Amino acid sequence: MRILMSAGCLLMAGQAAAVDAKAAESLAQKNGCLACHALKQKVIGPALQDIAAKYRGEPGAEAKLIGRVKNGTSGVWGPVPMGPNSPQVKDEDIKVIVQWILTL
Repeated sequence: MRILMSAGCLLMAGQAAAVDAKAAESLAQKNGCLACHALKQKVIGPALQDIAAKYRGEPGAEAKLIGRVKNGTSGVWGPVPMGPNSPQVKDEDIKVIVQWILTL
């Protein structure tokens, strides 16, 4: 999958919407994602770049990850579960954060 950069935005080839990386990272920080995840290294949860690498090119990856963030998950990256993030994190914010992660 190609990633095109233009004017501070990232666009995954074949995807209709651009992701503003700075705004998405800010949403991740504001919503507590970066308390358990870091960009390049495992904290409590996996590194965001590792998540992107695992799901790169997988059909339906965005929808799968949105569901996991909203509903929580366990056993995917080890024994530590990730609790549900919905309804405290808005669905639109989750979508933007997941789209950003998939561009990393």
